[in-house]
Amino acid sequence: MTGTTSALPDLATLYDVVEHTWPAAKLCEVGPWTLREGAGGGKRVSAATARAPCAAEDVPLAAERMRQMGQPPLFMIRQGEDALDTMLTQLGYEVIDPVNIWACPVAALCTHRPPRTTSFNLWEPMAIQRDIWADGGIGPGRIAVMERAQGPKTALFGRHENRPAATGFVAIHAGIAMVHALEVRAPHRRAGMGHHLMIEAAFWAKDQGAAHLAVICTKANAAANALYTSLGMALVGEYHYRILKEARV
Repeated sequence: MTGTTSALPDLATLYDVVEHTWPAAKLCEVGPWTLREGAGGGKRVSAATARAPCAAEDVPLAAERMRQMGQPPLFMIRQGEDALDTMLTQLGYEVIDPVNIWACPVAALCTHRPPRTTSFNLWEPMAIQRDIWADGGIGPGRIAVMERAQGPKTALFGRHENRPAATGFVAIHAGIAMVHALEVRAPHRRAGMGHHLMIEAAFWAKDQGAAHLAVICTKANAAANALYTSLGMALVGEYHYRILKEARV
């Protein structure tokens, strides 16, 4: 971990914030598992998690139910679930998309506002924001996730050289604002758009009474991880998924 995490939300809280700010279409409990129906919303809303200690014989039950949902067997492994991680390894499940969780106090990012006409927030998203998301592979299934989120939420919008350049989504749960789906158009990258939208998210979160700002991204996304480091955010924890080798695409 990097940064100072003592005053930040703990991992259990942040996992819960992910659950509420990027919600699945449907949750169901099967044996020791919580299963999620993602409806095209991505891995976060399609993965099974353990509610109780699991044995190897519990895994096929979850796997079969996920197949019945039209989803490949996919499990989210959170920090501290080493026994589950080892068991899934032995059953032929491979790691896919390890994820970092970053956080900081909202106040730490509210020292200056982005330049005027550079960043905005509004709900519902405009058509151009949906186009930017679509260009980045964030399609209708993920937009539906944003629409399902309850509580305070907004869409971030950024302009560069007087052109639509970036968008994102932020929602609040338990006093924590979490940013999702931050997308910058290729011609406008390396122009500070990600930085501006994170600052916009922080000021919006402050106005809503949130104490902390958090964001998650894959470990493979070097540019995003560098952005959150540059903002002084702390790497609080991580999680990863395991998927059957036969199901990988």
